[in-house]
Amino acid sequence: MTPIRTMIAEDDQRIAEIQNRFLEKMAGFEVVGMAHTLEDCAEMIEVLRPDLLLLDIHFPDGNGLEFLESLRSRKLRTEVILITAAKDVESLKKAMHGGVFDYVVKPLEFNRMRDSLQHFETYFTRLSTLDTLEQADIDGLMPRAAEPSGEDRGDLQLPKGIDSLTLGKIRELLRASSGSLSAESVGQNIGASRTTARRYLEYLVSTSELEVDVSYGGVGRPERHYRRK
Repeated sequence: MTPIRTMIAEDDQRIAEIQNRFLEKMAGFEVVGMAHTLEDCAEMIEVLRPDLLLLDIHFPDGNGLEFLESLRSRKLRTEVILITAAKDVESLKKAMHGGVFDYVVKPLEFNRMRDSLQHFETYFTRLSTLDTLEQADIDGLMPRAAEPSGEDRGDLQLPKGIDSLTLGKIRELLRASSGSLSAESVGQNIGASRTTARRYLEYLVSTSELEVDVSYGGVGRPERHYRRK
């Protein structure tokens, strides 16, 4: 898959380098530019047309929220994740009105940054591969603050050894499958071991999202195959 072309706009060079190192640990991303002023950022975006911009709010030559407005007025398709020390409600409101994908508060924490980037990667990949949309696809793409429904409600308190990101990958794989899948094939598809995949699959069985078919191989060993209900 082509990496997500990402730009960093941060006036503090040290923090910009930290973000760059975060992105170096994410296989699906490529840093194509780094700007320390909004003037430089505007020029680089026009030339590079990145898929994603990591944007601060406070710059010596302007305000990142105002820059976001100008970005939207120019109809550029660059998505934005705000990374800022601003914790006031008004900044968050303006960011949401500007259509940011996420709002990450400094000081940066790797796990929070990783989650944001992984969520964006899932969103970006799904949006670029779908031709038509069902309601389930839209619900998976749109961030919703309402009470989770269906399968998402059970994710609020996941058991030990089950994380939401891996669970989401397995759900997507099963949605795309027209038949049943073994733990081994699921593990190969998500880059995990058969044992790990089976743990997640059995969890989904316990929540009544999946059902199991049992077949017997040539030597009589039963093999479990999982499919959505």
